[in-house]
Amino acid sequence: MGFDSLQFRQALGRFATGVCVITANPPGHAPFGLTVNSFASLSLAPPLVLWSLQKDSDTAEAFRAARSYCVNILAQGQRARAERFARKGAHALQPGEYTPGSGGLPLLADVLATLACDIEARHDGGDHTILVGRVREIAAHGSGRPLLFYGGTYHALG
Repeated sequence: MGFDSLQFRQALGRFATGVCVITANPPGHAPFGLTVNSFASLSLAPPLVLWSLQKDSDTAEAFRAARSYCVNILAQGQRARAERFARKGAHALQPGEYTPGSGGLPLLADVLATLACDIEARHDGGDHTILVGRVREIAAHGSGRPLLFYGGTYHALG
């Protein structure tokens, strides 16, 4: 290998991504959210999306129990929300911070879109687990601009 992990991370940081909070309410766990920038579309037919969870995440056990999750796509003014749910130990959703969607999935308010997903598959991905979700419900909430992540920090479209 002609590069180290820091060089690899820096190279990947040159790819701009959107920012989402994945929310869930699995049996035996309180509703919670986790910030991710690894979200991607996978298939239109069937409607599949994916994201990856670090195996040593403090939410890993809860996601092992989860049968579904919701992707909440953040708007550019929601950096504080993204930073909060990115911190270890700061994943609990507070009453009034979400509304329960179908199947009890927590839906965040004021996001660009929500995608309620049933977990279709989990795949090993090195130090991450890749969670593939089958989208069962969507809601788009306006035409705001997305929150972006690039070069290790948050950005907005110019």
